Amino acid sequence: MRGRKRLPTALHMLRGNPGKRPLPTNEPTPEALPATVDPPPWLDKVAREEWRRLAPLLADNGLLTVLDADALAMYCRAFASWREATDKIAHEGSVLTSRNGYPVVSPWINVAAKNMITMRSLMTEFGLTPSARARVSRATPKIDASNPLEKFIRRSRQR
Repeated sequence: MRGRKRLPTALHMLRGNPGKRPLPTNEPTPEALPATVDPPPWLDKVAREEWRRLAPLLADNGLLTVLDADALAMYCRAFASWREATDKIAHEGSVLTSRNGYPVVSPWINVAAKNMITMRSLMTEFGLTPSARARVSRATPKIDASNPLEKFIRRSRQR
């Protein structure tokens, strides 16, 4: 797909619709995941730690849904690979000596760089960078209209 990425309808509505173009009516609204959701079992230790660090932050801001779990897992896996590569570079150095005695760039440099690119693109999708946060809106939680406390809170926020 060429051109700009499509904005979610919720963002369109928040920013306004100066072009008066019709907004999509069939956009999916996936179920939000709880902040305590467990990481997938196939993630390694470092990736699971990163999941446990990020998932509550994303869930609390309404940015983690059932459809986003795999993207978060990919980010966590890329983070773990990046950490492994940077640890190897720190231990072995960025320039190694070949069998012939010539200096060569460590292969871990390339591994780290590729994982950084993956991490950066997924960080942008989740609003984990300052510029990305400016483009992401917090999802509004579903409100139980029959609950008197919810009604009170909603009325006080509208003032």
